[in-house]
Amino acid sequence: MTVEQLAGQVIVARYSGTEAPLELVDQFHLGGVIVMGDNYESLEATVESNRLVQTSDNRPWPLVIGVDQEGGLVTRIGAPVTQFPAYMSLGAAGDLGLAREAARASGEELRAAGFTMVFAPVADVTVGVSDPTIGSRSAGGDARAVAAVVRASMLGYVESGIVPVLKHFPGHGSVTADSHLTLPHQGAGVTELERRDFLPFAASVKAGAPAVMMAHISVDQVAPGVPGDLAPRVVGLLTGGLGFDGLVVTDALEMEAVVSTYGAGNAVVAALQAGSDLLLMPADVEMAHTAIVSAVSGGSLPRTRLEEAAAKVVALMMHVDAANGVDAGVFGSHSELSREVSAKALTVIQGRCQGPYVEESVSATGSPDVVSEFNAAAKDQGLAVGGGTTVALIGAYGGPANADVVVSLD
Repeated sequence: MTVEQLAGQVIVARYSGTEAPLELVDQFHLGGVIVMGDNYESLEATVESNRLVQTSDNRPWPLVIGVDQEGGLVTRIGAPVTQFPAYMSLGAAGDLGLAREAARASGEELRAAGFTMVFAPVADVTVGVSDPTIGSRSAGGDARAVAAVVRASMLGYVESGIVPVLKHFPGHGSVTADSHLTLPHQGAGVTELERRDFLPFAASVKAGAPAVMMAHISVDQVAPGVPGDLAPRVVGLLTGGLGFDGLVVTDALEMEAVVSTYGAGNAVVAALQAGSDLLLMPADVEMAHTAIVSAVSGGSLPRTRLEEAAAKVVALMMHVDAANGVDAGVFGSHSELSREVSAKALTVIQGRCQGPYVEESVSATGSPDVVSEFNAAAKDQGLAVGGGTTVALIGAYGGPANADVVVSLD
């Protein structure tokens, strides 16, 4: 490949609208694209868009067509694809076979829709209420339990034929700031991180995880003030410390933790210099592509490093069957499995449940979409809607509620 082609091969870009971004992919020889919520109009349209993107450049290997489909809050592809609950549900269920089966099922439906990579499972260990970013996206706060669930999920995704990307190394669940807004600082030393945050990554790396996403986190005792995916010593904790030799993926490079300091061009070059291989969502694709080419021609980025990164992307994607046929029958076929996850996740924190049973009618409060879905389900069960038992449906970071029944959704 030319330097220009190599530079594109390591970029996975965001795009606007619902039309297939064929010109963007062809112009910059992109390694792939990520489908976000605002790109999703309907499943049929997404399947066709993914097909067009996959065949647009006539490469002998599949492109990365990635998606954040964690379950719960972070779900980009809606019905009729089976909707799974937040990942903490699998941690609460404590059933590793179920975790593996759920990931395999989700992966099968995503593959049928033309996706080749899923940015999941979340391998972060949450510290609870002081964690503003991950929360219920994590399987829980017990590092060893999280490690077991994440390993099971990773294996399930692999079995489905999709490439899973564990995230966010060295662990986003134990910092108290949101990297979408600022650069979080991790004050713990490596020894403490090894006992807690590293455990889920280590377990899955040992089991053959193909890809890991880095976090935009400053590990202050290792590389203070530098986002992890741009810091050679932090990437080295993964590749050297844990012995990971797979694909190292950046977090979204359009996030404030990076762009406010580095800008679109400098960020991608710094990430490659640090040892990251796949550059996710640069703030400006053209600027990022130009910066990589210029860095190689100017000598600040060795061509061999760019070739190494591109080769790792290509080698991984050659294991993916891009021609995987769309079986419309698979979409939504795992709803019973999703319900099983939700049922097994129900957790009594203290004492016994002593609230009144719902009898003839219910009245729900919460976000309009959730209440609408709840009301439809209540009617399906023969309940009247309005009056009667009051039900408060509380989403992520929801405040206190006063009702006969309070349900925490995430």
